[in-house]
Formats: sequence, C-alpha cells, structure tokens
Amino acid sequence: MARIGFIGLGVMGAPIAAHLARAGHDMTVHNRTAARAEAWVAAHGGRAVGSPAAAAADADMVLTCVGDDDELTDATLGGQGALRAMRAGALLVDHSAVSARLARQLAVEGKERGVLVVDAPMSGGQPAAERGTLSLMCGGTKAAFAAAEPVLRCYAARVVHIGRPGAGQQAKRIDRVATAGIVAGLSEAIALARASGLDLDRLFEAMSGGAASSWFLENRWATMTAGRYDFGMAVDLMRKELALALDEARVAGTPIPVAALVDQLYGEVQARGGGQDDNTALLRRYDR
Repeated sequence: MARIGFIGLGVMGAPIAAHLARAGHDMTVHNRTAARAEAWVAAHGGRAVGSPAAAAADADMVLTCVGDDDELTDATLGGQGALRAMRAGALLVDHSAVSARLARQLAVEGKERGVLVVDAPMSGGQPAAERGTLSLMCGGTKAAFAAAEPVLRCYAARVVHIGRPGAGQQAKRIDRVATAGIVAGLSEAIALARASGLDLDRLFEAMSGGAASSWFLENRWATMTAGRYDFGMAVDLMRKELALALDEARVAGTPIPVAALVDQLYGEVQARGGGQDDNTALLRRYDR
C-alpha cells in the first residue's frame, strides 16, 4: 500500500482516484473546488486537504490530473505546489494533457529534488477511466517508469513507456492528430450516406467488417447518427490538444495540414455553441 496524494478530481481524475482507493492505497486528495474533494472523500474515504503541497506532504507518490499548463504549473511549481513539498525518492506522475515542454521542465525540477517524474497522458476517455481500462503513454526515465507502472496498472489496461521525459505528451499529441482525421472522415462519410439516401444501419453492418472499421466507427456511429453528443471528450478539449499538436509540428518542422484543417472545422462547431459537446459533434458542421 502506498501513500498517494491525488490532485485534480474532475471527470477523469475522480474515477482514477477511486480505483486507487479500492486497491487499498492511502489517499489524500485535493481539488480546486473543495466541495468536490469533500464529496469524493465521503464516497471513497481518505482525506481532503486545502493545497497541492498538503496532498504531497509525506506521500510516496503524487498524481496530478488537471486542465492545462497553467493549472499544472500552479499545482506543482507554485507557492503551494506539490513538487516543492515532495520528499526525495518520491514519485510524481502527471496525467494532464499539457505541453511536452512543461513535462520536460517538471522532470528537470524533479531531478534537482531527487523526485522521479513520469508524464503519462491518457487515451480512452471517461468510460475507460471508470472501467479502469485506460491506455497510458508514458515519458520519463526507465527508473521512474518502473516505479510508477505497478500503481498505474490499477486503472489502465495498457501502460507503454514511450521514452524520455516529455515523450508521453508528444505521443498524446500524435494520438490526437490521428483521432482528428478519423472523426473528420467518419463525419464526412455519414453526411454523404445521408445525402445519398442509404440505410445507415445496413451501411454500418457492411463497413464494420471491412477496412473502414475503427474504434470510432464501432463506438460512435450510433450516437453520431442519432445526434447525441452530451458526453465524452469535449470539442474545446480537442481543440486545446490539437493546438499543442500543431505547436509540436512547427517545432519538429513537420507539416500536418489535415490536422490543421480539422482544427478549423472544430472552430466552426465551437462558434455555433458546440464547445462542450463530444468531439464527434464535428458532424454538426455537415448538418447545416
């Protein structure tokens, strides 16, 4: 059993922390909205504290799952940041979707304090977090990954060490580039099928057994064709991650024009008030 400090109890963080509590770990949690932390403790046990530093004090391992670079910087390096309170030999694992630059900075700051650091962004969304079947893309030293992996297995079905610090965040950007292209292609396919007057159920049956089959086809065809988008990873978050991917591409000197175009299409969905809809709401752009 490890003493774990968990920071960020949103739609992903709360179920992840719950898996850790059920696995028998000693949980201390913090959330910017204190009421959410108190509600989590009422449901799962442990302790709620008022700052990231308090969550990190005496912890063997600290996990962060927050919104963006600014929030993660504040949660780790701020005046009440977790990294400032962590003891030498402890482990920091970040599940946030942030820049690879910040992930590398945290690794450097951690090394100076004798803290092992892993960047471990996630794929699979809220349903996978609740089931404990996330896919994690990890960056960090071999020693840091080896220390983190047994705990990560409490809520992830696939845990892959991609490479050096920041490589996990880079991998997540690449995952999002691929996802954007798939969602755009599926949206156009459904729009064309409707315009052609085809039976969508029969079309799905045919496509799901062929080369067009994908996770999105199997899991989102029904919701997309029904116009249901009140769940899942929001368009706003997809655009945030695509912006990070486009920045990575500029640094690498590798054009990604399809991702850039899909980002613009998502911008149209945002402009029509769909920023909080699931990212498959890209189909709405074709429903006008």
